[in-house]
Order: sequence, then structure tokens, then C-alpha cells
Amino acid sequence: MNETHAAKNGVAAESWRDRLTRWRYDYWPDHVLGEILAKRWMETAIPVTVLLIVAFVLSEAIPNFLSAASLADTGRQAGEIGFIVLGMALVMIVGGIDLSVGSMFALTNFCALFLMHVLKWPVAAAIPVTLIFGAMLGAVNGILIGIFRLRAFLTTLITLIIYRALYELLTADYATAIAGGMPDSEMWDFIGYGEWAGIPVVVYVYAAIAIMGHILLTRLRPGWHITAIGGSRRSAYNSGIAVRRTVTMCYVSSGVLTAIGGIFFASRLATAGGDIGVGLEVTVLTAAVLGGISLGGGKGSVMKALVGTLIVLLIINGLTTMSLDGGYNRMVLGAILLLAAAIDIRWLKNKHRIVNKVYVSPTYHALPPAPSTAADCGTPWAINDRLRPATAIGLGRIEGPEDVILDRNDNLYAGSRHGDIVRFLAPDYEKMEIFAHIGGTPLGMAFDRNDNLYVCIGGMGLYRVTPERKVEKVTDETNRSYSSVNDDSRLRLADDLDITDDGLIFFSEATVRFEMHEWATDGLEARGNGRIICYDTNTGTTNTVIRNLKFPNGVCIASDGKSFLFAETWGCTVKRYWFDGPKKGKTEIVLDNLPGFPDNINNSSDGNYWMSLVGMRCPALDLAWRMPGFRTRMAKRVPRDEWLFPNINTGCVLKFNENGDVLETLWDMGGKNHPMITSMREHRGYLYLGGIMNNRIGRIKLDNVDTSFVQYDKRWGKS
Repeated sequence: MNETHAAKNGVAAESWRDRLTRWRYDYWPDHVLGEILAKRWMETAIPVTVLLIVAFVLSEAIPNFLSAASLADTGRQAGEIGFIVLGMALVMIVGGIDLSVGSMFALTNFCALFLMHVLKWPVAAAIPVTLIFGAMLGAVNGILIGIFRLRAFLTTLITLIIYRALYELLTADYATAIAGGMPDSEMWDFIGYGEWAGIPVVVYVYAAIAIMGHILLTRLRPGWHITAIGGSRRSAYNSGIAVRRTVTMCYVSSGVLTAIGGIFFASRLATAGGDIGVGLEVTVLTAAVLGGISLGGGKGSVMKALVGTLIVLLIINGLTTMSLDGGYNRMVLGAILLLAAAIDIRWLKNKHRIVNKVYVSPTYHALPPAPSTAADCGTPWAINDRLRPATAIGLGRIEGPEDVILDRNDNLYAGSRHGDIVRFLAPDYEKMEIFAHIGGTPLGMAFDRNDNLYVCIGGMGLYRVTPERKVEKVTDETNRSYSSVNDDSRLRLADDLDITDDGLIFFSEATVRFEMHEWATDGLEARGNGRIICYDTNTGTTNTVIRNLKFPNGVCIASDGKSFLFAETWGCTVKRYWFDGPKKGKTEIVLDNLPGFPDNINNSSDGNYWMSLVGMRCPALDLAWRMPGFRTRMAKRVPRDEWLFPNINTGCVLKFNENGDVLETLWDMGGKNHPMITSMREHRGYLYLGGIMNNRIGRIKLDNVDTSFVQYDKRWGKS
């Protein structure tokens, strides 16, 4: 837009400073850094970076430190200790800790050696019995902690002492017999020293178990339960998860994994010395914390456990190669554990705040001066009291009716913030019932020709409720944008929809970067994070139609059946998009520079359109939108509840036509009756009003309108 054209349209000419600011925020991807830091894999990227640095430093300091032979030996150790770290990780993710792993490792090592060296059992029998023995040791911890709910730290500290004492008693009696009874078994030797393609057998076994562990934690319900319990044990219990049993099984699994490590160690070294397992709990715990397994529970992965194991082993081997005593190894590991624990606690406490400060990335957003709404301004925007006579339906009995809709029998439907679709029965709307429970927050609604009610659910996607009240998921994802760092295939905030004659459902998703409760943050950013999506009921496919919209809302099929109108809330505009016909793919502005933030759009009985303004613009926010640096500093330095947000305290309903003419406006001066309005629906001579922050549905009689008008009956030719 050149300066002359801007001036003719009432828009202040853009200065060079403003232009440079706009270019800088349009083309420099500030938001990418926050999106990268918010990715879950970034938690693994940091330990991986530490691993690479440690490997590089030690390879430079120690000749042949990363030679093939050295790596093979490290692989054997990593496999043996790695199993124990996996068990520790599982226990930590569920919200516990196991200090007895070193003593359990010594006992399972002794069990395998006793069965093979003294009793001369075959490998096929010795291995299962050792695994069962490890499970029993873990079960003692699991029952005490999971069933009887004893403190994990104190309990496992006591079992550490008991298991160590038992090991010392057993080795005193049988160490000589174990040392003098080497078994003649090729399979036993293969377990300890076997290789395939130059890679030790233990590495293959570890890889197989690690993959199964990854699948368990990320793809299977028991793994989700483990993470949920670690995140909040009380919430997990209230959700119906078997908390005690799950915790117990995690400790049993830790015992089994420790036994696997003990078997490989026994077959490789065949020793039951007094120092076996001493200090191993420090090594394993350090590996888990260094890898990124949270001490607070609820966070962790197999990859983090593996990376932490490699870091610790490289450090230990490096110190050993430099001929440092074992005591120094434990001192270094203890210091590293202390540092890692401090970082873990501080990071958990501040991670959300730090990421948010970087993630929120305001951009340049300039609007022309808002038109006057003064009572004497002489324009259709002049405020009035036409909404003052509106009566309230369901006052105090419904919360957050963002959208309202009526069926052919005049029953009134609205969403509730409790996850219900509420139905008020005609004719007086006094009787209220739960039509369907969906969950999430029901937003925009529309009937199809078969009386199925389609609903946009914030945080869940697009759903359908049949006339028999059966709730069905329609879609919760769309095609991925590969240029986006965020996985934008998931629907975060589907908010309004409409249906074409041939079964295309066009619905808006207000933002792909923020969740529903963060809608105001999207307004602060004003980046254009929204999109319009199409679901084809004939093929069951979903695809994105328009991207980079500033909080799109209010989708309504136009009179030609080949285009639809939609609002851009932060852009204060209404646009029209052609999905068919000679203008297919084109977008045109219908209404521009609105005095407030447009929301839902619906048909009127005379062929025009009703639209709500959810709130009014203010000079302070309009100015701040032109100052992205100011908003960035505000997001970083000011508490969230003191940010400059869009005003949604004053509502307005207006009627307009496809030429962009505002035909009439309905206001409630002072917002005494309906302080904010997100939707409206004309039905049989009345206008019904919804508001996501209201505790009622408004109803006002209209003059000189078609009293037989039912929106979707007229759409489907049923009137």
C-alpha cells in the first residue's frame, strides 16, 4: 500500500522507521528459537551435546581413547550398566528412587555365578532363575514403597544395607567355590565375550530392550500411566490409574533389568569380589540425572538414559586411563551428580518461565485509527441501547456459552466450559438438560442436513453429536506444514465452522502456537498463527485451506455457495474466500478497520449477515501492536496478569452485507446486560446471544424480520 493510497483510506502513512520495523519482524524468525526450545527433543539435545564435548575432550587428551577396541570395551560396560540405568530411569519417572541397585547388582551377579559355577546348572536354567531372583529383590522395594507407601529414599537405603550384608555373608562362604568352578559352556562364554560384526552381544540385547522400553513409555498405556503417576500421583489416582500396582511393577522391572546387567557382568568377569556394586548407585543415579531423567518424576526417556550412561562411562574410563584411584572417580561422579541435581531442580522450577519468555514473539501489527463509536458520530457505529431489553436464559445455570444454535423444534443449544452441550427446551427455555458430554470447551456449532450437530472443541478438534446423542470424533488433525518447527498437524483451537451444500465443513483454528487458555497471548503476539481448515464429509479427509491468519473466527458460507466469509479477530477485518467457481483460491476484504474484534458470523433472514464484536479496540493496544520490541520486553519482565491484552468487556452485534456495508448495530451501553458477545443466532424473529465469559444466553426480539426463519432449515431447503 503506497502512502497516497493509505492517506485516502484514512490510514496513517507508514514511515520508513515503521517499514523497517515491519520488515525486520516479518522476515526475521524470532519465534523459531522459542519453538525449538519448546520441543521435547531439546531436553535430549543438551545431554547429547555434553556427550560429544566429553568425547572430544577425552579423545584429545588421551591417545587412542576412541579406538575400535576401546569402543568395544566401552560398549560392553555401557550395556551392563545401561540395564541398571534403564531400571533406575523407570523408577525415577514414576516418581521414586532406588538406592539399592548396587547391592541388587552384586546379589544377582552372585546368583548367576553360584548357579553356573557351583551348582553347574545349564545356561537356559540359570538365566531365568537369576531374573526371577532380581524380580524378587525389586519386589521387596516395590511392595514396601508401592503398596505400603513407605518413603522411597529411606526404604531403598535400608534395603541397600540389607542386600549388601547378605551379599557379604554369601561371598564369605562361596567365593572360593565360585573361583574354582569355572563352567565349561560356550554359550556362557559367548554371553560375556561374544561379538557379531565387531559389536558385543550385550549391545544388541541392550538395543532390543531399549527399543521395547521406548515403545512402552511412548506408545503403550502402561507407559503413559507411569509418566502420569510421576507427574502427579494424586491426579493419576483420581483418574482411575492403579497407582500402587504400577509403582510396584516399576521396582520389580528395575530388579529384572539389574539382574540382566548382573548376568552379563558375571559371564564376562566371573568374579564375586567384595567391591562388586560398591558405589554403583551413585554411578547409575548420576547417569540418569545427567541424561535428563527428572528427580521430580514424570519426565524421562530411554534415549536420555542411554546418553547419560555413555557420558558417565566415558568420564570413568577417562579418569581410569589417567591412572586416578577409584576414590577420585567416585568423588568426581558425586560432584557431577550434585551439580546435575541442582541444575535439574532449577530447570524444572524455571523451565516454563524461561521457554515462555523466548517463545512469545510479538511482531509488527499496524491498524489504522479506529472509527468513532460516539453516540453523535453520525455513522452506523454510533453506540445505542438496543440490547438493553434482552432477556436472560439460564442465568447462573450455564457458564461460557460461546456459541448458541437452535434446531427446527426451537430447542436452544449452547456449549459449557464444563465440557457439556446444554439444551434448553422450547418454548420457554426454563427446562435445561445435558444434551451431550464431550469434554474440552465446545465452541462453534452447526447442523448438517441430517440434524447431526457438528461442534468445534477447543483443544480437541471437530466433533459430531448425532440426533441420538452419540458423540463421535470427526477430526483432530490436518496436513502437516513442513516449513513449521511446531507440529501443526494437531488442532489446538478449532473455534467456528459452517457446512456447504455438498458436505464440506470449513472451520477456523485460531492459533497453532498456543492453547485455548492462552488466546490472549496470541493477541499480544499478533503474528498470524491461525488458519482455515476443510473437512470433507464425503472422503473423510482434512486439509488446510488458508494459513497465517490473525486469530480467524466466524466462518459462514456465503449466499453463492462457492465462498465463505470469515473474521480475523486481531486484524479487525472480515474477508471472503472462494473455494469454488471462477474466483477459486482468491481472498477479498469485505469489512476493514472495525472498531472492535470480530467473532462469529451467521446468516440473517434477509440474506445479510449477523456478526458479533467480542470486544473493542483501545488506543493503548493499537499503539503497542506497532511496537513489537515493547511487547517483547513486557512479556519477559511483567507478570502475565499485568500484560496489555485485548479488551473483551464490551460487546456489539452488527448486521452487514456482502458489499461491506454496515446496516445496523446493536449495543449495550456500559455492558450491564451482556458485557461481551461472541456469537448470535437469528431464529423465528428473535436474536439469541452467546458469550464465552457470560453466565447466561441473551434473547431479544427483532422488528421487521421473517418470523419463520430457521437458519439451517433454510440452508437445506427444509423450510
